[in-house]
Amino acid sequence: MLSKKTLVLGASTNPSRYAYIATQKLLRYGHSVVLVGNKKGQVEGIEIQNDMPLTSDIHTVTLYLNALNQKPYYGYLISLKPQRIIFNPGTENPELEELAHANNIQTEEACTLVLLSMGAY
Repeated sequence: MLSKKTLVLGASTNPSRYAYIATQKLLRYGHSVVLVGNKKGQVEGIEIQNDMPLTSDIHTVTLYLNALNQKPYYGYLISLKPQRIIFNPGTENPELEELAHANNIQTEEACTLVLLSMGAY
């Protein structure tokens, strides 16, 4: 299986949050992760970045922020040049999808957890 370096936007230290569960599952499936969130902490020993870290080779961005909270990250996400952005349930955002498509970035309205479970990640 090909490892797909994934940026989790909206990372959380709360074990009941989908962003936390997705981080665990991504790691379990062999994908490396970069965690970005607004609260300090760690998930599985990986530090949650509270800024917009310069990182390269991001294959996928998976979103766990609502559309309004995504706005400050638009330029950052596009600058990462990921192959795709996954809009998890509740994060749908036509404005960011359009911006992504204009920059040749695929988008998918899907659930990261389901994609991983189905082997479709």
